[in-house]
Amino acid sequence: MPTIVVAYTPNEQGEAALERAIEEAGLRSARLVVVNATKGEALVDPRYLSDSDAPLLDARLAEAGVEHEIERDLSGDPADIVVDRARELGAELVVIGLRRRTPVGKLVLGSVSQRILLDATVPVLAVHV
Repeated sequence: MPTIVVAYTPNEQGEAALERAIEEAGLRSARLVVVNATKGEALVDPRYLSDSDAPLLDARLAEAGVEHEIERDLSGDPADIVVDRARELGAELVVIGLRRRTPVGKLVLGSVSQRILLDATVPVLAVHV
């Protein structure tokens, strides 16, 4: 069964990516692997999927009829984690959410999405919010 990896954060970008990934999984009869990664501390980083929200996400994906797996990772750089998991799983697609950033914002803060786009070895579907 084909696999799609979605980079998920519990925010507007993550929700947009997840919705599109659910659609793609249905179209491709693919399994969806939701990767929630951050190098921050789970208790203070709003990008990390909380223990109380993970079961809600699981139920939502089950209701959508998508074979899925949810992975949460605090072990390192989020872009590396997503790219590595896609490679390890032999994913056929990575889905990410994008938000508009100024050129200075990109330079100063960097961009996980930009790194995934540049480093992934499979096609990346970028969903603009």
